[in-house]
Amino acid sequence: MPFHSHRLPNGLQIIGETSPSARSVAVGFFVRTGARDETPAEAGVSHFLEHMMFKGTARRTAEQVNLDFDRIGANNNASTSEENTVYYAAVLPEYLPKVVDVLADMLRPSLRQDDFDTEKKVILEEIKLYDDQPDSVMSDHARRIYYKSHPLGNSVLGTLESVGALTRDQMYAYFSRRYAANNIVASAAGNFDWDEFVKLISDACSTWNTDIVGRENRTEWTDAPGGLHVLTREKVQQEYALFVGNGPPADSKMRYAADTVALAVGDYSGSRLYWELVDPGHAESADFGYAENDGSGAIFVSLTCEPDNTAENLARIEKILKDVQRDGITDAELQQAKNKILSRVVRRSERPMGRMMAIASMWTYTGEYRDVDTELANFDAVTQKDIRAYLDAYPIDRTTVVAFGPMTELNGTVGKAV
Repeated sequence: MPFHSHRLPNGLQIIGETSPSARSVAVGFFVRTGARDETPAEAGVSHFLEHMMFKGTARRTAEQVNLDFDRIGANNNASTSEENTVYYAAVLPEYLPKVVDVLADMLRPSLRQDDFDTEKKVILEEIKLYDDQPDSVMSDHARRIYYKSHPLGNSVLGTLESVGALTRDQMYAYFSRRYAANNIVASAAGNFDWDEFVKLISDACSTWNTDIVGRENRTEWTDAPGGLHVLTREKVQQEYALFVGNGPPADSKMRYAADTVALAVGDYSGSRLYWELVDPGHAESADFGYAENDGSGAIFVSLTCEPDNTAENLARIEKILKDVQRDGITDAELQQAKNKILSRVVRRSERPMGRMMAIASMWTYTGEYRDVDTELANFDAVTQKDIRAYLDAYPIDRTTVVAFGPMTELNGTVGKAV
């Protein structure tokens, strides 16, 4: 599958992987901005702005944006994370011009005051809704505790106070600064003509502004507080816990070993955490994940269980992490993890949407392209020596643990009401 790239004079990067045998095409605009790029006064603006992109432009009302997607049968959506805001759609190849036109138009929204006021109410209700979801509350608190003042600890949604105080002018200033052309990647994968795609993007986006963009605090985070932190909310039925530790950044070659260890230790089935905690019924869930952040990666080990089982389950997880840190994983675990990863990479790559997301993420974080065979070879090449080097560089048993639920005391730590 041929790969192509082109940069417009205003700095907007265009990339694409063509696959004539595909029956669809996926297109996405990746804006390199998220919660970590917000000031305290702007907390939540990235996610709020994502919502506002669907509220109309100089050429379309909000209803027309939705109708234009529907008329071409598009599978479209958007998402905001700590580091990126993404707008994407998959369509039949003949609708490529239309979907590029709608997506590009969306990214230059009207940001009308009345729409801003209306959508703010929606965002505030969403924040309240998430506050009723224990795993979301636990995750937000854990990130804030672990990262302290580092922007990777910022909440994607923001707070009732920050969003409530946000003004339309603040949003517009953030939009003008962060949605500059030189901070955006336009990506496509599937059945499409590359030259046509470049022309479509150029026609739609060549007048977009350029600005001074970048990201602060890209050094690896090494000031984690450690220890156990207990947060109490008595109306919650189960206890939730998150172990947070340091990991390799997205541009590190160690990310392949980190992914492999995460799968061997904490995949949703057939992993150490699964056999030790989930299969015997000690916990509802226990997972190990690795986040490839920009400049500073992280590991997350999550637990959900009955409150009375929490202390024993934390001890089980701590023992597994210490055992793996000391002895590594077995050859059988290494091969099984690699088989799972290779299978998932291949299956994801068979969908244009999967490849569009993959190549855009690669480019956004590393500035390079890797085809499927290269990515498979990189994972398949992981050895026990690589696993050891990763564990020595980023010990998985050095974590900060945050528990959230009805417990008022855990392992001698008194809970703080939240």
